[in-house]
Amino acid sequence: MKDPVGEKEAQRAGLAAGAAKAAPQSGTAASDAPVVKAAPAAATSRPAAAKPAVQDAPLLTVSSSPHIRDGETVTHIMWQVNLALAPAALFAVYHFGLPALVNMAVGIVSAIAAEYIWQRAMHQPVTAFDGSACITGLLLAMSMSPLLPPWMVAIGSALAIIVAKQSMGGLGFNIFNPAHIGRAALMVSWPVAMTTWTTLSGTASVDAVATATPLNVLKMQGYDAVISLFGGQGAMYQAMFLGNRNGSLGETSTVLLLAGGLYLIWRGYVNWFVPAVMLATVAALTWVFGPAGLFTGDPIFHLMAGGLMLGAFFMATDMVTIPMTREGQVIFAAGAGALTVLIRLVGGYPEGVCYALLLMNAVTPLIDRFVKPRMFGEGGAVK
Repeated sequence: MKDPVGEKEAQRAGLAAGAAKAAPQSGTAASDAPVVKAAPAAATSRPAAAKPAVQDAPLLTVSSSPHIRDGETVTHIMWQVNLALAPAALFAVYHFGLPALVNMAVGIVSAIAAEYIWQRAMHQPVTAFDGSACITGLLLAMSMSPLLPPWMVAIGSALAIIVAKQSMGGLGFNIFNPAHIGRAALMVSWPVAMTTWTTLSGTASVDAVATATPLNVLKMQGYDAVISLFGGQGAMYQAMFLGNRNGSLGETSTVLLLAGGLYLIWRGYVNWFVPAVMLATVAALTWVFGPAGLFTGDPIFHLMAGGLMLGAFFMATDMVTIPMTREGQVIFAAGAGALTVLIRLVGGYPEGVCYALLLMNAVTPLIDRFVKPRMFGEGGAVK
């Protein structure tokens, strides 16, 4: 049987040799004519090795149309999210005092430092100052008690950045929300410190129960005890809306968190239906499954209690860890809301936003698999 590859290599070598012989007969002096040498067959079978520059050159990857040109950058978007969260963070400093400021500063600095050190050690481009690490550290600090020791906040920030973000490839490749991974790790490691609450500045109306949040009181003593704590339902609503209550740094002032979330929606960085569906799911289920039977719940209390507003506007809308399609994001938000209610009413923890979002982060690839975006141009004939 003939070897076609060997025949082709022999033909190439023969052509090269023929060209070398014909060069001095073309009317030009033999010393001036270029000499073409016949290459061995083995060398001609690897033409790519002769052009390393072409192989090393970066390739331009272009996705399918349509192409949308936008002046927004990741850095600009991340700092806008930090700006939207700033009013609630400043109120936490006013309400809880210096420990709140220290914990937020430690969370931010630790997150930025962890990302910088990792990227330098891995010889990667340094993106620690693009705002994404800052928002991770700030969200982590705002989801914890102001009494948490700063060294625990630093550990949580480092775990959030290294384990949940950089080890998975950096921004855009993380499966889980980094801030919630850091909080979950601290909750498992130091549960007592993570669930110790107190009012430090004396401005809140819940000094009588200094070690309990409204959700703690609801879980341990019932809804009537929560009403008694604030002196009435109207007073409770007002305190929770303005921020005169106990809790983590980011669960006190509902109005400021709502304002920051609406700012992100107005700027187009957040799809409005994600927080809307999550909040509506929580409101509907907590109204239906009330403490005294069906349709006896208080959805207004549950909407303003705990870290729901912070999670709905600033964590559930994370563009990296939510599904790609609108339908998938609706499923994600509804699932997060349902799991939050399940943990609050049935589970052992008073609050369930953190674990609800982490569980939905885990099923996001499954949602994307079954809820796929429609190809551009599909949908039938144009009328």
